[in-house]
Amino acid sequence: MNRSTRTATLSWAALAVCSGFMIVTQVRVNGQLGAAIGDGYAAAVWSFGSGLVLLAALLPFSAKARASAAMVVRAVRAGSLRPWQALGGFGGAFLVLSQSVAASVTGVALFTIAVVAGQVAGGMSFDAVGLSPSGRRPVTTARAAGAVLVLAAAAVSLAGRADTGFPVWLLVLPLVSGVCVSWQQGVNGHVRAASSGYAATLFNFVTGTAVLLVALAVHAAGAGLPSHWPGNPLLYTGGVVGIGFIAIAVLAVRHLGVLVLGLCTISGQLGGAIVLDLALGPAVTAATVAGAGIALAGVAVASRGRLGSGPC
Repeated sequence: MNRSTRTATLSWAALAVCSGFMIVTQVRVNGQLGAAIGDGYAAAVWSFGSGLVLLAALLPFSAKARASAAMVVRAVRAGSLRPWQALGGFGGAFLVLSQSVAASVTGVALFTIAVVAGQVAGGMSFDAVGLSPSGRRPVTTARAAGAVLVLAAAAVSLAGRADTGFPVWLLVLPLVSGVCVSWQQGVNGHVRAASSGYAATLFNFVTGTAVLLVALAVHAAGAGLPSHWPGNPLLYTGGVVGIGFIAIAVLAVRHLGVLVLGLCTISGQLGGAIVLDLALGPAVTAATVAGAGIALAGVAVASRGRLGSGPC
């Protein structure tokens, strides 16, 4: 890797770290909105749906945006882009739904550690099979050791909540959503390669909103829709934040691969999660802080040498 390529790769890595902080910000926003209205499904639809409206609003004013969206449709019809590769929004939808349902109960830090465990496991698996546009990346000893450390971090964090009556089953949602995020990052990269970052982000929000609307309809059939919405405008910004970190992931995955992109975002997620919980609650336990530290150590081990060698 020459100097200019290394500099560009490090720049993408820095952006990915920033996107990690954006993810935990969305976790906090969507979790509080879901708790305020008493309906995580409706909060998730708002988050994805508002992002879709903002992205679609650009179409009438930009010929380039319309052309790039049309390129995705043509690529699917021609077979150069497989239909399932345009469905990354399903992964994002599951993440947003789990945020809205579980984050206000678990706290951002513990929720994030569970997501991190899923991301690392998913990132290793998807890199091994060549899910992203950059092709297969082998599972090295360092990556395997890093993944084990991150899983250990989740176990340590959970140990600190074992005697509090915490519904541990709720952490299945962020764990699975972490795997879904890794899959989302990989397939969105293919859409970006066939069109543009805008089109990849737009289609991500289209598919995510569609699946969440179906989930809300099923849920509302039994529970109804929320009758009260809070007046705090900050609770409605989840969609805007989501556009930011999804767009970064769409552009960065080609340069970093699924695993390293995930590791960089994880660094931002863990640091941001501790800061947000310390500032806004719930209380951060010593076990959660220790778990975050172990997880960061796992990130460092798994990414050792990756940014400094080999093609990107």
